[in-house]
Amino acid sequence: MTPMLQQYLVIKAQNPDAVLFYRMGDFYEMFLEDAELAAPILQIALTSRNKNDEAPIPMCGVPHHSAAVYIRKLVEKGYKVAVCEQVEDPSTAKGVVKREVVRVVTPGVQTEPEALRDDQSNFVSCISLVGDRYGLAYLDVSTGDFRSTSVGSLLSTLDEFGRVSPAELLLDVEFDPGSEDQAFAVATSSVVVTRVGLSSFDLAQNAALLRKKLAVENLEGLGIADSPEQISAAASVLRYVMETQKNDIGHVTELRTYRLSDAMILDESAKRNLELLESLSRKSRRGSLIDVLDHTATAMGARLLREWICRPLLKARPILERLDAVEELAEGIALRETVIDLLKKVYDLERLNARVALARAHPRDLLALRDSFQSLPALQEYLLEFHSSLLKRISTSLDTLDDLGEMIAKTIRDDAPISLAEGGVIRKGVDPELDRYLDATRNNKEWIAALEAREKAATGIPSLKVGYNKVFGYYIEITRAHFDKVPPEYIRKQTLVNAERFITEELKDRETIILEAREKQTRLEHDLFVSLRESLAVHSSRIRSTAELLARLDVLASLAHAAQLNGYVKPRILDTGEISIREGRHPVVEKSLPPGEFVPNDMRLDMDGDQILVVTGPNMAGKSTILRQTALITLMAQIGSFVPALEAEIGLVDRIFTRIGASDDLFRGYSTFMIEMVETATIVHQSTPRSLVILDEIGRGTSTVDGLSIAWAVVEYLHNRRGRGVKTLFATHYHELTGLSRLLPRVKNFNIAVKEWQGNVLFLRKLVRGGASHSYGIEVARLAGLPRSIIDRSREILGELESCGLPELSGLLPGKTRRSAGSRSRQVPFEFLEKEPGPLEKRLDELNPDMLSPREAMHVLYELKQLLGKTP
Repeated sequence: MTPMLQQYLVIKAQNPDAVLFYRMGDFYEMFLEDAELAAPILQIALTSRNKNDEAPIPMCGVPHHSAAVYIRKLVEKGYKVAVCEQVEDPSTAKGVVKREVVRVVTPGVQTEPEALRDDQSNFVSCISLVGDRYGLAYLDVSTGDFRSTSVGSLLSTLDEFGRVSPAELLLDVEFDPGSEDQAFAVATSSVVVTRVGLSSFDLAQNAALLRKKLAVENLEGLGIADSPEQISAAASVLRYVMETQKNDIGHVTELRTYRLSDAMILDESAKRNLELLESLSRKSRRGSLIDVLDHTATAMGARLLREWICRPLLKARPILERLDAVEELAEGIALRETVIDLLKKVYDLERLNARVALARAHPRDLLALRDSFQSLPALQEYLLEFHSSLLKRISTSLDTLDDLGEMIAKTIRDDAPISLAEGGVIRKGVDPELDRYLDATRNNKEWIAALEAREKAATGIPSLKVGYNKVFGYYIEITRAHFDKVPPEYIRKQTLVNAERFITEELKDRETIILEAREKQTRLEHDLFVSLRESLAVHSSRIRSTAELLARLDVLASLAHAAQLNGYVKPRILDTGEISIREGRHPVVEKSLPPGEFVPNDMRLDMDGDQILVVTGPNMAGKSTILRQTALITLMAQIGSFVPALEAEIGLVDRIFTRIGASDDLFRGYSTFMIEMVETATIVHQSTPRSLVILDEIGRGTSTVDGLSIAWAVVEYLHNRRGRGVKTLFATHYHELTGLSRLLPRVKNFNIAVKEWQGNVLFLRKLVRGGASHSYGIEVARLAGLPRSIIDRSREILGELESCGLPELSGLLPGKTRRSAGSRSRQVPFEFLEKEPGPLEKRLDELNPDMLSPREAMHVLYELKQLLGKTP
């Protein structure tokens, strides 16, 4: 048990739940159980210390310069990593070098660029329950973005949690989701959950921490003074981040509180079904809405665009401001291109700023800041040419940070290396003492050359050379052929195969001067660099404000570019509940087709007549595409984007609900039908007259009778919801549902037009009024490649079904006789509704019994008997 290993065990005991990266020279070493755990994950050799002992100590290690890659691998597997550094100079240390854990890396607090996605925030979050309300807080330590909200139920909290998509969740050790345990398990299934003692800190302690960290006298200005659940969640996140970072996180200076009602709510189902961030088929960004809209030039803009897509606005004024800005940028192509070119020269200011504040920025990071700042004056000048209110606000509020850029430019050399230890970081002229050390080392080459020339002349040895290596220092090398000419004052230093190396008192003295100068230069450069970094950290709030403005400009320019590239139009924003789209297109599907092939469609939804549209038609005809594109156009308008249509008027919606497709999910323990019903239950409970509901094939996961009954009842419920109903697009294969239009005044029937031509079916992709007369399922099966024998047999069975209703299957098998009509199961009592009204129904509909005299009534009865085919 060496002193070093004793030190390791003490530090490991302080961090029992983390893999300890223990710095030894140029490596991070792991010992004992950490080594056995990490070696196979990192795919590195597992060796041992004291191999000859009866119980050798397992160990493995990774180079310090590539540690970030290995740390990321462990964190991705759900492990914490405690980074233990040498905190004193080994050359001056007495005994074991002092070491301390300088940070603990977990999924939610990563800051290394190698571990982060440029286009995605990396939040650590906390859910706290106080009384009957839930607090949700989340912080991205890599940018300083810190937010919180208060929610009335766990299910709503989980919806917002899904929108935020944090990497890590903090929960109290005693937190219990109760009856929502299954929903909670699903929502947190892809997140690392860390249990901490939230309840061990009372309200006063939590409030004091927030006041101190955010430098405020009270919490009323933040809007959380009367929200203990937010105070608990926000303080817990702060405490956890400060403990893991071993740092004051000076760039976190603001807590932004909000209400769920500030933005459209998009739950996980809507995000998934509308393919906002990733496609359903590929599970990747390709084929998603963000892939179409993202033309951002900066990482900051890419992250903000993602947030805008997940948080559409609810108020007309800020939407119109965004739309006006997008319009001006779209029309001013040359000016927009110039702005984008300047934005491309701006690095990720948010994350660079955080690295500065966390004292982890290296010299090249500061050069990236300098280069970014240099683009800002020109950018501000071009912005002055715009007139929309939002762009003018960005221009007048933009801090170009000239003083900080100049500070860096005067201090850091253009060719500075990444590592401070390499030296050559600080410019000459910054510090007189450093200049003397630099002169001593820079003049060294000339001095060595002069010494070599002088010794060659004095000894008469033409091959004599003066050299240097890290092991032996400076030396004079002479080949064996000239040993007889070696002066007596030369001191032998090293023997080689064909040469000897010597040193002289003069060279030894010079070596001492040079090495001392290099050591002092490196130490002084380190101190000057740290001083500059600390000076920049004081201005972290300025840098972050500038970064936020640039991100906003970047997103607006990106949306303008997408609009101009794809032929989008500026939507009109209405305060009414109406949605009217002329020749709308699906923004993603149209990109996958050759130009001009996508068939556009009109769509109108309102609160008076066309409130619920029942859309029928065969598979592959385009029902789901039309449903999705309506939701996407509405969402795009409310984030301030132009939309794929010829014209669009969008009445603001508070939430988009989707129930589109489903598959068995064994992990969740839900069947297809159960998923359908869970999502449908959410819709009927939480939708409002301002919502937009997209329903596709409700009830197909169970029997026809049950499924049709449920679908029928859901449409009725949504029509009558809160006495006003909900705007709904309902795609179905149950043609019986078209009968609802005759019972409910705001239900209308539509179908996807199909043309039969020369024995084939052509899908016209056009939405037209009226219900579909056929499903064309057999034709779809033929197109899919089913064998002709199956297709022909299907047609035979279809003929039987159409002629006699739905007999038992045994009556259709070869060699079997059909059962009598009287033995058939009773059919759904909706079948009469799918037929067009005949003469009898039309005549009855025209009659007003209150206006008939007895003689006229008798005459009408005879007339109806004749229409019925029965002669009186």
